[in-house]
Amino acid sequence: MNTTLNKRIKALGLILPPAPKPLGVYRPLLVEGNFVYVSGQGPVLDEKSLIMGKVGGDLDKDQGKNAARQVGLTMLSTLVTHLNPELRIKRVIKVLGMVNATPEFEEHPYVINGFSELMVEVFGENYGIGARSAVGMSLPQNIAVEIEAQFLLDQ
Repeated sequence: MNTTLNKRIKALGLILPPAPKPLGVYRPLLVEGNFVYVSGQGPVLDEKSLIMGKVGGDLDKDQGKNAARQVGLTMLSTLVTHLNPELRIKRVIKVLGMVNATPEFEEHPYVINGFSELMVEVFGENYGIGARSAVGMSLPQNIAVEIEAQFLLDQ
């Protein structure tokens, strides 16, 4: 368990869902040099179910934003569960946010703000904001949002 990150999560009173197990041939995260690459994560809830549906159809933009925040909690769970506890995350580097959206929906950045705002809560404004893309597409299992991210380690 990554103790520094876990302490911050507890101080904020955040409740993390269980870290998801890979559903294919990939690693949940990979450490290479000073970077941690986290594979695409979905919005896992405490009981292991997923937030599903298309934003702009089944879900409105605020429900989509909440799903993106839940992806952030899922990603934090993956980091706490799988990252060597001796390693400490310094900052968010890059985020790719994918929104399962109807063709008419155009507010993908607003939805992905749910994830980004959580990262600011956890890592602070100076270190919680990185480069970011927010796009719409069809996602596996009809999950509402999927996000992958890259973090810099404090060496």
